[in-house]
Amino acid sequence: MSKFIKRTIKKSIEEMEKSFPIIMITGPRQVGKTTLLKMIQEEKEEKINYVSLDDLSIRTLAIEDPELFLRTYKTPLIIDEFQYAPKLLSYIKIIVDDKRYESLKDDSINFNGLFYLTGSQAFQTMNNVSESLAGRVGILDLYGLTNREIEEKEEPFFVPDIEILEKKESTRKLNTIELYEKIIKGNYPELYRNEKIDRNKYYETYISTYIERDIRQLINVQDEIKFLKFISNIAARTAQELNMSDICNEIGINNMTGDNWLSILVNTGLVYLLQPYSNNNIARIVKKPKIYFMDTGLACYLVGYLDAVTLEKSAYNGAIFETYVISQIIKSYTNNGMDARKYLYYYRDNNGKEIDLLIIYNNIVYPMEIKKSANPGKEAIKNFNVVEKFGINVGNGGVICMKEHLLPIDNKNNYIPIELL
Repeated sequence: MSKFIKRTIKKSIEEMEKSFPIIMITGPRQVGKTTLLKMIQEEKEEKINYVSLDDLSIRTLAIEDPELFLRTYKTPLIIDEFQYAPKLLSYIKIIVDDKRYESLKDDSINFNGLFYLTGSQAFQTMNNVSESLAGRVGILDLYGLTNREIEEKEEPFFVPDIEILEKKESTRKLNTIELYEKIIKGNYPELYRNEKIDRNKYYETYISTYIERDIRQLINVQDEIKFLKFISNIAARTAQELNMSDICNEIGINNMTGDNWLSILVNTGLVYLLQPYSNNNIARIVKKPKIYFMDTGLACYLVGYLDAVTLEKSAYNGAIFETYVISQIIKSYTNNGMDARKYLYYYRDNNGKEIDLLIIYNNIVYPMEIKKSANPGKEAIKNFNVVEKFGINVGNGGVICMKEHLLPIDNKNNYIPIELL
């Protein structure tokens, strides 16, 4: 495998370059934001300058004299970790607006693709961006690798429409232990570029860096041990409905602190909140989100699993299987430049009826169940009839599972092998 893994999101960046003067890529540390932009930089005929605010001397210039900084580093310009100098945004806005005005007088002037910004602290950057750069910036979220990226296969956003699935190229068939080896390894690119890396050491260093560089400035130092317990507790509850009171009681923190710490995990891209679906046609639904770790390897490390065999036999195996599937589907949307929150939901009502995932696309709802089984049975789709009350069109439903082949359950629903994600 090449050391450079082709990222699906690259196409989305290239599309945004046609429409936006500023492109921002956010996501967790070490998911490949810098590598991705450097690859784009190398491919361009026009020179794109690069600067990282991880360099303290450059960061100091950006903070203390942002105007001089932007005179020193000319556009088009990649600014890595730009959240360290938020005052840059107002100066970038002036440059973009001036360039846009010039383009109105001269059609040959292109004001798109002037700035490429990366940031691993979306909770800080997004507030500043929304205030300073509204209408001028295209925003993309990058997570770890998908299985399709690892296997260098085309990655459309996932929809279980039977006609699409029948034409879709399958990834490599895996037995159960091979799949759990992939799950426990996780999806950070460095683990695939360097096969000699010790997984446990990698995640130990990752958590240490995450707390030191992203968290320490946001929480009291004396709370760092509790914060690590909080992350581990969330990892243990992946694929479950969020119950903040239980988590906070177990850690010994109040709910306000728990909510704040959860927002940090969400906005740094470590976890994802899958919202319950609701509309005016349905009532008595559960309103709490389900929580998912976006990297299964990190979740397994935090919970304490060291090998795939133990993981597969554990009580955690179903939740981490579901987490793997959901995270792959989320990334298939974000990699294609789509906001997953607009398309992906789950369903649970007060009568105990639940559907693991609802994909709602083009006013069509696709109900999905996720089962770690080769033969889930028709019982898996017993709640699919609730979607008929939604008042929108109903598409093919499916059960993502360990089935060998794509097979019908009935005339509307199918068993979907995990290799077709």
